[in-house]
Amino acid sequence: MWSLFLRDIRLSIRAGGGALIGAIFFLAVIVTIPFGVGPDLNLLSRIGPAILWIAALLACLLGLDRLFQADREDGSLDLLVLNSDRHMLALTVLTKCLAHWTGSVLPLVVAAPLLGLFMNMEPLGIGATALTLFVGTPAITFIGAAGAAVAVALPRGGLLISVLVLPLTIPVLIFGVSASYGAVADPAPFLQPFLILAALTLFLAVLGPLAAALALRHGTD
Repeated sequence: MWSLFLRDIRLSIRAGGGALIGAIFFLAVIVTIPFGVGPDLNLLSRIGPAILWIAALLACLLGLDRLFQADREDGSLDLLVLNSDRHMLALTVLTKCLAHWTGSVLPLVVAAPLLGLFMNMEPLGIGATALTLFVGTPAITFIGAAGAAVAVALPRGGLLISVLVLPLTIPVLIFGVSASYGAVADPAPFLQPFLILAALTLFLAVLGPLAAALALRHGTD
């Protein structure tokens, strides 16, 4: 599993520069927002956590089609499916999800504090948003694995993955933004939505790879 993890990280970096493309897209969305809403610094500070989360969500969806595509093209995906039972295949998918998150999504989390300065956010709000992104974005990857497994056999499945995954990520987005606002808005709580966000990630870490494994096995059959 460790060899698979390192292999997938190398592939995510080499195959089209997934981490770089996601970071550039993330930056482009954040930079474009002030031109759309105007130069009101108070407004930018108020909507900053939501904008960071939405931009990160869209950037995460951008590279999900590459999660199984390289393995599909070289035939290794068929070997993984045929030589593994359901539970081992789910563990393999979990490893690939963690590698994909480390190579393509973690750079977005690292860049979020810097981009929060563009939105005139307070240091506490920047830290809270980065923390919620660190905890919540793996859930998006786990959900996306199921969508990527369904569409892996299609020649142009990237758009279909986004259509399938985006509605399912709304709870993650809601609790991530709520926790980010709760850190800077006094009446709003931080701990409760943050704990729910962490629970969603842990729950999807089990459900997502299992669903993806079933979809891959069904697609192979």
